[in-house]
Amino acid sequence: MSDSTRPVSLVTGAGRGIGRGIAIELAKLGHSVAVNYAGNAAAAEECLALVRQAGGEGIAIQADISNAEDRERLIFDVLGEYGRVDYLVNNAGVAPNVRADILDASEESFDRLININLKGPYFLTQLVAIQMVDQVKRGLESPFGPPKIVTISSISVYTASVNRGDYCIAKAGLGMMTALYAARLAEYGIFVYEIRPGVIATDMTGGVKEKYDKLIADGAWPIKRWGEPSDVGRAVAAIGRGDFPYSTGEVFNVDGGFHLRTL
Repeated sequence: MSDSTRPVSLVTGAGRGIGRGIAIELAKLGHSVAVNYAGNAAAAEECLALVRQAGGEGIAIQADISNAEDRERLIFDVLGEYGRVDYLVNNAGVAPNVRADILDASEESFDRLININLKGPYFLTQLVAIQMVDQVKRGLESPFGPPKIVTISSISVYTASVNRGDYCIAKAGLGMMTALYAARLAEYGIFVYEIRPGVIATDMTGGVKEKYDKLIADGAWPIKRWGEPSDVGRAVAAIGRGDFPYSTGEVFNVDGGFHLRTL
């Protein structure tokens, strides 16, 4: 068993990008971080090294969250190592393999994105929520207060991108997922939040860098720079510290002000 005095956070898709940024910021708070990854073991090990450098500790767990057996094994492994889970961060997600107009997009692509980006987090949250309720009922205290769940969605919750409709539909579903679990779990003191990143510099956005560089230069959002994984990570860390004890179902925009409607 690892150090029981540390809060235990499970971060899905934590090997790279936003997930890595989140893991590092939680490590700065002294968390034990379960670094979930789907296939890139080397990236997960790099993330673990950075977690330790930042003052945390952790383990890497391979699991495809779109697969029911993998989800169950993921929770089993976290509990086997730490005995509890205090903070779930639903971050894992993929972009379409091909950005296709909705008049041409395939059902195969739709199914892939729904399974990974929506169905996976929905049922992983169910498993973790059941565990968290049990912890509350047993009086299993966390070093940082009540259990918490945060889901990383996107400005695509409300921004129509007709060349990746499957992505937008999946992310929009995460918004309702947050509301549902927030309403259901509040009676147990388990709070649920959503973070909507804007354009963040990761592997996922690397292929459209030129497009977004121009949008930034043209003032598409008020804060004229790319977002960084650490920007999202710091928001996740603030929630993890318990800075919002009278809020649940809340949406935090980490988007450079993109959500503002200006004339």
